[in-house]
Amino acid sequence: MKTYAVIVAGGQGTRMGTAIPKQFLPLGGRPVLYYTIKAFVDAVPGITVVLVLPEEQISYNNMVLQHFEEIPELIIVAGGASRYESVRNGLDIVEEEDAIVFVHDGVRPFVSAALIRNCMDQAREKGSAIPCVTVTDSMRFCGEDGHKAIDRDKLRIIQTPQTFLAGPLLKAFAQEYRESFTDEASVMEQSGGEVFLIAGDKYNIKITTPEDLCIGEAILNMTAAK
Repeated sequence: MKTYAVIVAGGQGTRMGTAIPKQFLPLGGRPVLYYTIKAFVDAVPGITVVLVLPEEQISYNNMVLQHFEEIPELIIVAGGASRYESVRNGLDIVEEEDAIVFVHDGVRPFVSAALIRNCMDQAREKGSAIPCVTVTDSMRFCGEDGHKAIDRDKLRIIQTPQTFLAGPLLKAFAQEYRESFTDEASVMEQSGGEVFLIAGDKYNIKITTPEDLCIGEAILNMTAAK
């Protein structure tokens, strides 16, 4: 069965306060995006990696590839004005309706091989796999009339790679864009498709702030010490 990893890396680095986009910032001496790409290449031999970048950042890709001993085969696609458009542009590469498609944030460099394979196995069986982790903090809902506590046991934090059989995913992304499309699961649900959750990984963090980079360095050092 053919597999694709559509890696969306469209950040501008505004929250980082840097001129270099966050996906290209150094982490352990290598760009963040290097670890993200390598995770899928190592976990699923033969996978087709579709890297979606803003057009003005495509040249940055060279700084990522130079860190690989064996340069992986990448298909580079220009992104769109929104995440929805960027993912749809990446999905244009997918031709086989029975393929497995991962859609992953470029700035989640610590996605494990186990999570990738678990998502792939569940997507084969059920059609989708949306990784999530439980909420450990107390939560409140804030509205116009004030705020109130809500049951955190019923809440989940959603991660990527959101993983699907290609046929239903391609159909879902043929519909018109809506502001309610916050991720691929919401696009799938709007098209009438069902999505299934799967246990995520607490280390599968999204790097968007300078503090996240510090946490990332700690995770990198911890895994290297194992």
